[in-house]
Amino acid sequence: MKRTLLFFLFCLPIAVVAQNIQLHYDLGRTLYNDLNDRMRVTSTVEMFKADKFGSTYFFVDIDYHSDGVKGAYWEVSRELNLTKNEQFAAHVEYDGGITSDRDALSSSRFQHVALVGGAWNWHSADYSRTFSLQALYRYCFNGKREWLKPYNSFQLTEVWNIDFCNRRYTFSGYCDLWYDRNVRGKWAICSEPQFWFNFDTLKGLQDVHLSVGSEVELSYNFVYDDAGRCDKFRALPTLGMKWTF
Repeated sequence: MKRTLLFFLFCLPIAVVAQNIQLHYDLGRTLYNDLNDRMRVTSTVEMFKADKFGSTYFFVDIDYHSDGVKGAYWEVSRELNLTKNEQFAAHVEYDGGITSDRDALSSSRFQHVALVGGAWNWHSADYSRTFSLQALYRYCFNGKREWLKPYNSFQLTEVWNIDFCNRRYTFSGYCDLWYDRNVRGKWAICSEPQFWFNFDTLKGLQDVHLSVGSEVELSYNFVYDDAGRCDKFRALPTLGMKWTF
């Protein structure tokens, strides 16, 4: 689970705060024989806040063993508006995390990644459809493993959100494409479309801000198997719940 970007909030001309907590049950180990080390349960905490200068966004993913936490990953970004209509913005971001080996009682860190670039943001008149396109310079810092050397890269990110049937359903997600010199083919892609049913749209449940649905992680050269390879296409669905504050 990387994130559920509630991107329609990025376009609002007023200060706004959005927070949610998600819980996902991952079906990857059931569908693929070489993903026995993949965690089944992941929680996500997200926060977004817009202000008169731009917006701040972060999320934290936590993976769980049956006996405790396996690891955590987070991303934090800041956008500064470049135009009065907030359509163009400067984007700065940091990605990083840590994961543990339950049997060896050891841990390893994700390679630090810093990104900077620009964003183009679009929304329909009623904010029911939104889209963002980000073109980013990506710098990967020196990693703990010897082969994780620092290098320069490029990333293209698309983010979308579609509410339909009077906001009863939400289709949202993102797609990242980036250059990664450490994988076969030198390019990696990860997309996580999500589909949600929103209970607070039902009569009498306006205060029940619960959503249920699914996320599908679509990736190539990104998900590592039990042997340490990541050179296959994967489609990894989840069963999810989300509470929005």
